[in-house]
Amino acid sequence: MSVQKLILNDFGCAIDYALIGIHCNLESYRLAYFLNRELQIHLSRQPEDLDYGNHKFYEIFEWEDIHNFSTWHFVSNSCSVELASNENANTLFSSQETVTTTFYLIPEYKKVNYFLKITDDAISDEQIQELLKKIQNIPNVIATYSIDPMELKSKNNLIFY
Repeated sequence: MSVQKLILNDFGCAIDYALIGIHCNLESYRLAYFLNRELQIHLSRQPEDLDYGNHKFYEIFEWEDIHNFSTWHFVSNSCSVELASNENANTLFSSQETVTTTFYLIPEYKKVNYFLKITDDAISDEQIQELLKKIQNIPNVIATYSIDPMELKSKNNLIFY
């Protein structure tokens, strides 16, 4: 009887999306409006934010392009959470202070404000470069660039729903 070996790494290697990092100081709803206008898409805010536990919620916008069989996600990279800290819990005059902590969806890119994830098997490098040029023309966008998802340690955070 022969023994067969199944290598699981072969199944997780297929990345079928493009990832764009956006540096911008606009609020997410304003940038989504400008992305809709410039790229001729229809991003809309999802009723529920991405929940990664421990009160970490990330804003997410989505658009399903039924004509091209693609899905676009626009998600914030940072989440600020106020946590209560009891520094002097054993003293007579203990006070409860709040500490604001920032968490990142993709910690490798802490400077990136937003990510645009385009799930499409047929998107080409030329199309991504054209998208980058259009996004760069939006007012208050500081920088935009393509990110290789295979290089990310936290690429599992980009699996939505």
